[in-house]
Amino acid sequence: MAPQDHAEPLTFLFHQGKLLVREDDLSLPDAAAVASLQLEPHQLHPVGLLGGRYCQAGWAVHDALPGPGFGWRALRSMFGAMDEDLLGLAGRASQIAEWARTHRYCGACGSAMLLAAGERCFQCACCSHLAYPRISPAMMVLIRKGDAVLLALHTASPTRRFTPLAGFLEAGESVEEAVHREVFEEVGLQVGNLQYFSSQSWPFPHSLMLAFTADYLSGEIRVDEAEIAEARWFGPGDTWPERVPQMSVSSLLIDAHRPPGR
Repeated sequence: MAPQDHAEPLTFLFHQGKLLVREDDLSLPDAAAVASLQLEPHQLHPVGLLGGRYCQAGWAVHDALPGPGFGWRALRSMFGAMDEDLLGLAGRASQIAEWARTHRYCGACGSAMLLAAGERCFQCACCSHLAYPRISPAMMVLIRKGDAVLLALHTASPTRRFTPLAGFLEAGESVEEAVHREVFEEVGLQVGNLQYFSSQSWPFPHSLMLAFTADYLSGEIRVDEAEIAEARWFGPGDTWPERVPQMSVSSLLIDAHRPPGR
């Protein structure tokens, strides 16, 4: 999509991963507020259309605000507070903005990068190296054992909630191979009967989550303490993690297996 000239576009502007919004209602800055920041043309990129309205993503060098009532907010902090469609688009915009910010120069020879014609891609003016927005596939799996499922508390989790196991794919791996490897590395179990559940773009930082279910085959829980603080089985008689707004495929996966009343 080529940049368009609209009087009032929806502008998702980021600084160090945080989105510029009005603090009272989490609305996006209007055209006048964006103009006051005096961004260069290369700092704004098209995202698409939302309800027929042109949307663009941008990045700011400094954390200056266009005026009183504005603030920079982390996307995670707006779960359940911002409209889901708008927040989903903000996640896409954040990845486009970060791609544009970090690819002004070629990673191979250091020369200036230019936008390629007809696609979302930067091309080096000197060596023709190409740079597309980064997408990092990651697996997620909910392991079933009878009427119980395995959930884990990840050491790096910002929410400190029990969730399904997850991990990034390594070079040369299929998603299924990554599931088997991550499960064994993180909790020491063997699983089978992998079934695809759903996928989700997840902008923390640029993931594509691919969610599965699997059946327990063998092994005792043995956690990798560098990755997992605790892992245990949750069955019908246990107290399950609290239900959260279904903004993530993790929540959808858990709720699809949550016993009635839990």
